Amino acid sequence: MAARFLAANQICRVHVHDVTTGIGTLVHSSATVLFEAPNWTSGGDLILNGDGVLWRLPADGSAPPRQVLLDDLPGLNNDHVLDPVSEAAFVSADDGHIYQADLRGGQVRRVTHEDRMHFLHGVSPDGKTLAYVGIEEQRWDAGTLWTIGCDGGPSMRLTAGGGRDDGPEYTPDGEWIHCNTERFTPGQAQIARLRPDGSGLEQLTFDERVNWFPHVSPDGSRAVYLSYPPGTQGHPADREVELRVVEGGDWAAARTVVTLAGGQGTINVNSWAPDSRRFAYVDYPFPTAAM
Repeated sequence: MAARFLAANQICRVHVHDVTTGIGTLVHSSATVLFEAPNWTSGGDLILNGDGVLWRLPADGSAPPRQVLLDDLPGLNNDHVLDPVSEAAFVSADDGHIYQADLRGGQVRRVTHEDRMHFLHGVSPDGKTLAYVGIEEQRWDAGTLWTIGCDGGPSMRLTAGGGRDDGPEYTPDGEWIHCNTERFTPGQAQIARLRPDGSGLEQLTFDERVNWFPHVSPDGSRAVYLSYPPGTQGHPADREVELRVVEGGDWAAARTVVTLAGGQGTINVNSWAPDSRRFAYVDYPFPTAAM
């Protein structure tokens, strides 16, 4: 997956949304770099992908983004998660492998070595295990879920055949992995969860929309996910999409808190603030032309 770029007359805007007040704040706007997929550090920075590299941006918008200077790292896609036990991030590179990168800069460490493409989405609360989407034999329509130790080694398959899975992410207590899957509704992704050993898969959303990338807040009280219009295939860019919030595990009562121009890149990874009240996201409008 090559780096994405802004189209003519398109801009990229990074926002923070406060769930408790309903107030959104524009943090940064760019007409040159297509930023994607914010994480939120305990120190108050957003970690984003853009032009195939990592960037740090203060979540309050008090300074412009600055690149994280990393050595000997292939170009990156927008799948990255923060290491809960160190000042590092695990990142997915365009060579199909996962690396650990110190967010202060410098050398990186390759985690995966197996003959498949690895798209990272989750790290266990103890920082010992990664959850990722595995693509085998270039079968982009048949991604399955896997885990691997953060120190490398053989992976464990969680799902096999029968659908397209994506976005695996651990809950803060480590008891579940949330994901989106087409196993229940072929061609239409819905949110689901399963145990970290691959058992107990259960569907959580049941509407007509196409739902991707569930992210649970650090205190476990809320979740947010990306919702596409009915009939959407995959998770494309440049669509009118919704961000929906779930309170107290009541997925049937999910409510739309933001409608925006985006999709791919908007909220691919967990972007909750440590206070579990706010999350960050990115939109990609065309201010000089109608969507």
